Amino acid sequence: MSKDLANQQTAINATYFSLIGNASLAVIKGLAGFFGNSYALIADAIESTTDIFSSFLVLFGIKYSNRPADENHPYGHGRAEPLITFIVVGFLITSATIIAYESVLNIGTPHELPKSWTLIVLGLIIVWKEISFQKVMKKSIETNSSSLKADAWHHRSDAITSVAAFIGISIALFLGKGYESADDWAALFASGFILYNSYLIFRPALGEIMDEHLYDDLVEEIRKVSHQVEGVIDTEKCFIRKAGMKYHVDLHAIVDSTISVKEGHDISHHLKDTLREEIQQLGHVLIHIEPNE
Repeated sequence: MSKDLANQQTAINATYFSLIGNASLAVIKGLAGFFGNSYALIADAIESTTDIFSSFLVLFGIKYSNRPADENHPYGHGRAEPLITFIVVGFLITSATIIAYESVLNIGTPHELPKSWTLIVLGLIIVWKEISFQKVMKKSIETNSSSLKADAWHHRSDAITSVAAFIGISIALFLGKGYESADDWAALFASGFILYNSYLIFRPALGEIMDEHLYDDLVEEIRKVSHQVEGVIDTEKCFIRKAGMKYHVDLHAIVDSTISVKEGHDISHHLKDTLREEIQQLGHVLIHIEPNE
């Protein structure tokens, strides 16, 4: 199996893992929140429900963005990934807004104290969601997938929401009557954290769409590999664009000004092949030959 196909399958498997986990937790949280008198848990269930839909979007984005280049898309379909990430962020913002709105309504509404056993449920959820975050984030780094990274941050946001719910319920149970709304304040705090995480996910995806220069380490690696290619004296401009799991590169290579056009052409092809062999996350590589002075 090629590296590209292996990365795609890894990302797809990680997304299925998220889907199954989010669906299960949405049911568990919803039931625990309803029977345990905890709006923070119900708010948590709302976020997990939106996570199910966002995971489906991530799955679609990963599969679509890895379609090969064609006549209408010579650079491939990788830009679908950050576009899907924007939609995922939209789901996060929507869920945060719903949670905040319902929390404000519930703060002013008298209700019963949460049940103490909901803390056990939350404790298990927190552990599971942090494990899920670490697992999916590791896979996003391995595959270089921005949408999978957004999915990983969904798990971390869910874990933080559950931590806030745990604290709120603990305060309500410890201080007793008159502090029932601590549970709702916890849900309100969690909504703010979800909005903050939404920005953290949105920002790099926007940079990817706008071809923002964010890849200094990769530039250095490209220059290092280039200097090892026979005939390449030095490198000049190096522009990098990320699309999906691949980086597209425009590189200016300096060669001896006295060689023939054919020799310069051969050097550029050798350089391109070497770069793609040594740095496997590279996609399209364009080499511009510059003569030395």
